[in-house]
Amino acid sequence: MVCTVDHLASFAGLLMLERGGSAVDAAIAANAVLAVTSPHMCGLGGDLFALVHASAGPPEALNASGRAGSGADPERLRGEGHRRMPFQWDIRSVTVPGCVDGWLALHARHGRLPLPELLAPAIGHARDGFPAAPLLARMATAMPEVPEPISAGDLIRRPGVARALEAIAKDGRDGFYLGEFGAGLIELGGGEYVEEDLARGNAEWVEPLGARVFGHDVWTIPPNSQGYLLPLSLTIAAGLEPLNDLDDPDDAAWAHLLVESARVAGHDRPDVLHDGADVGPVLASADERRAMIDPTRRATVRDLASPGDTTYLCVVDGDGMGVSLIQSNAAGFGSMLFEPRTGINLHNRGLGFCLTPGHPAEYGPGRRPPHTLTPALVTRPDGSLRTVAGTMGGDGQPQILLQVLTRLLRHGESPGRAIRSPRWVTGTGPTGFDAWDSPDEASVRVEEGSPWADGLRERGHTVEARPYGGGFGHAHLIDVRPDGTLAGASDPRAVTGAAIGR
Repeated sequence: MVCTVDHLASFAGLLMLERGGSAVDAAIAANAVLAVTSPHMCGLGGDLFALVHASAGPPEALNASGRAGSGADPERLRGEGHRRMPFQWDIRSVTVPGCVDGWLALHARHGRLPLPELLAPAIGHARDGFPAAPLLARMATAMPEVPEPISAGDLIRRPGVARALEAIAKDGRDGFYLGEFGAGLIELGGGEYVEEDLARGNAEWVEPLGARVFGHDVWTIPPNSQGYLLPLSLTIAAGLEPLNDLDDPDDAAWAHLLVESARVAGHDRPDVLHDGADVGPVLASADERRAMIDPTRRATVRDLASPGDTTYLCVVDGDGMGVSLIQSNAAGFGSMLFEPRTGINLHNRGLGFCLTPGHPAEYGPGRRPPHTLTPALVTRPDGSLRTVAGTMGGDGQPQILLQVLTRLLRHGESPGRAIRSPRWVTGTGPTGFDAWDSPDEASVRVEEGSPWADGLRERGHTVEARPYGGGFGHAHLIDVRPDGTLAGASDPRAVTGAAIGR
């Protein structure tokens, strides 16, 4: 089974499974198609994280996030008056993209089919054209580079992306990082990058983070990802007696307890999260943080502080291998900058850097920024695969997965119901990357039609109602039933998503 945000990508992944490919092969093929058809969410100019369950026990974890170039200069930014990293339209928020390195690392370890075969569907869509999805057409209206309005169904061709994919199929990473794309990135960077920055690989196999909750082990990616917030918030929530007494997720008390679990887990994220951070002590503080929660009222966390867009896909193959893969531009089309030779849009993951002098996440040469990407994988106590799940959603990714996995693991909801049900996220501003700027000023944004708004207000929360799908993620999930059958769901908020299997 393959679940993605785009039926073209899901079909490409399924095609590789039918040809005898592994779940990793299917994930690469699907992601490559998404890199062509969904530039408003992901692409060759973005980063990648993945979890792979290939045998009983913890999954393998891949961090393919890029680093700032050799010309990164925080003093220059501060001298220009910046107090935080530029959000868009500035090359300094563009770290070297890690997506292609991620594909190659996954393929080297778990691929069965030749790489050119995996990339062929994406190359065909880029060269011959694909129908614009409704979300792409809507988001393209914000792009000054688009000379004419795009309507859903219009045929789009991306010949530069086709050339980049063909170069990867022929010459591997050198065909991309040291080829046409790399030369264009150095040119656009104006001193931000040198060739050595692009020659350096971005993909690393790392130890996953996990926690036992609701009778299962939930796994994710360690820093520089914010993934630790998922097992932490789930551990906090699972230990709340009032939550364990609730059987109805429509009860406002359910939403309140999960909101508070997310808030006490993440309120100090700006101080905690950086590349290489040891979050063991933070995970060990679950009991202490749980004690901060009042079951009846919103807590104040200001005094507790310590001294999207994105796409997600998942695959399970016939041998039981599961892949949880997330790939991102950060904000929509990313930095709104395009590598001039291939036209590949570049992410703005550097927005996660800090400009405070001496901060461990300070912008600087060769450093990786804090990342919002949070793939998830769930195993049973015997180490067998239970679930692959994830979502886009900026800072809200752990919050969305907290709700989805609580519904699935605690309440026994079906994947379809867990995915389609209303959600909440917290936030302080318009970007989706500002949930923890001022935790006590953050509102709880709930989807219109959710049952919790009045109850949350009664418990002291500031509540904003927003349209269904408006900033609440595109989550996808495949669940392995005890008898081995697969149940999957693609988020209806994505409009064109598909969960397909054989």
